[in-house]
Amino acid sequence: MSTAPVEHSHPGSWRVRIKHHTALAYESPVAASYNEARLTPSALNGQLVITSRIDVKPTTRLDSYVDYWGTVVHVFDVQTSHTELSVTSTSLVDTVPRGGVGADIDWSALAAPTVIDRWCEYLGPSGPVTIGPDLTDAIAEVRASPNPSAGVQVALDILTARLAYKPGATDVSSTDTEAWALREGVCQDYSHLAIALLRGCGIPARYASGYLHPGAGDIGATVVGESHAWIEAWLGGWKAYDPTNRRPVGERHVLVGLGRDYTDVPPLKGIFSGGPSSHQDVTVELTRLTR
Repeated sequence: MSTAPVEHSHPGSWRVRIKHHTALAYESPVAASYNEARLTPSALNGQLVITSRIDVKPTTRLDSYVDYWGTVVHVFDVQTSHTELSVTSTSLVDTVPRGGVGADIDWSALAAPTVIDRWCEYLGPSGPVTIGPDLTDAIAEVRASPNPSAGVQVALDILTARLAYKPGATDVSSTDTEAWALREGVCQDYSHLAIALLRGCGIPARYASGYLHPGAGDIGATVVGESHAWIEAWLGGWKAYDPTNRRPVGERHVLVGLGRDYTDVPPLKGIFSGGPSSHQDVTVELTRLTR
């Protein structure tokens, strides 16, 4: 899951069409499969979802719910024998620049019991966010900042200097400290490490999953994209940052889900009865449309 850094930015709101297609092929017939899809854009933070649908082949019924973290989840099972599974999400979304709120909170405010109690799930280790001892010096550098807002910028500076963007260097099971040791990674690694550095010095931080339009933003042009990840830090209010691109989260970003880390927001996961899957093909197309 990754999107390479992009160079351009245009202020204002965008209308974006997203088509996310996943095709699974199995080496032998699968008797049944049970699946969860987190592919529906979020209606949070001023983002407006105009239309959204998910199509599954073999055809089956879909149910949906909003999970604990506020992400829309579609669940479905296929009870007939099949050798392929196709899941296509198509959405039309209006995005907005999202600066966030609350940049002036001080370190003592973050240490308040009410803040710690409210955001405890975004303050400690979780899954691939291990906050291991290898990060101790970097965390201390962030904590030495005059205030938490400055600390976020220091954390992003550290990652820009430390990590090289390299697709394939890691995978979805890689931890923050593994990427730190490699000095390479993709957007989820940048996000997990940013979260680790912030949580390590008491700043609540969460993982955001969605898409980033990588092109020039030409109206009507369809570009090939990928799933993307960024973070939100609580500084008296949630403020979004893109550590991979070292840029604000804005109209190019389409939010799908929030959680503690990647394991809370995978686009598609499931279990099946049968032989191993032999191939997975994922394509994402993004088109900026006229408002």
